Amino acid sequence: MESAELFWKASIEDLKRGYSLDERNYVCHYCGMSFEEGVVYTVNGVFFDAKRTVEEHIKSVHGSVFESLMAIERKYTGLTELQCELMRGFFSGLDDGEIARRMNINRSTVRNHRFRLKEKAKQAKIFLVLFELMEEKIKKEDRIIDVHRGATMIDDRYVITEAEREEKIKKFFGEDGSLIRFPKKEKDKLIVLMKIAGEFTSNRIYSEKEVNEILKGYYDDYVLLRRYLIEYGFITRKPDGSSYWSIF
Repeated sequence: MESAELFWKASIEDLKRGYSLDERNYVCHYCGMSFEEGVVYTVNGVFFDAKRTVEEHIKSVHGSVFESLMAIERKYTGLTELQCELMRGFFSGLDDGEIARRMNINRSTVRNHRFRLKEKAKQAKIFLVLFELMEEKIKKEDRIIDVHRGATMIDDRYVITEAEREEKIKKFFGEDGSLIRFPKKEKDKLIVLMKIAGEFTSNRIYSEKEVNEILKGYYDDYVLLRRYLIEYGFITRKPDGSSYWSIF
């Protein structure tokens, strides 16, 4: 399962850990790096099982789970800049007085914000249960697709149902899997690029030649596809174009 999908479907406990178990693989929520259960890995000369390895990976590559989650767009966390600053202070173990001094606000203001954050957490739990109960009643074909992890422009172009995605794929791709034509509408572009992006493996580094060869299998104008895949945040590359990798 793609890491972004794992992230959004993860339990509260998995989100707190920063990884999920997908079949036999422990998958990092933030980069998609996976570690197979039953395999022994070496980290700085020390042998670890897959679970401990993904924990060490998150710690060394992404820092804390807290900061990784705080780095997510605010439209997903629902937090204001002030709330983010306060939560970082609380997470660091600072007391109300120290946070108040650092932020140049009253101690009572800090305490009031902490109370509101606690109430917000209660509301979020109830909302999550209500949403999941509602989602269970919605037919699979009517569900809205997930936004991919590297998305650069999140707007109404992502309001796409599973049924709509399947319909557009049949419209723009031939029976041999090649792209018949590149669409003009932004939503259609997204659907086409999403399908093509699935050809790239997470955590693998590609040369420009390898990327071009994959894209040529879909469409003659592979340069156009490559440009849009980067623009929409499905793949990224080094400034000199020496290597590419998927962030889908």
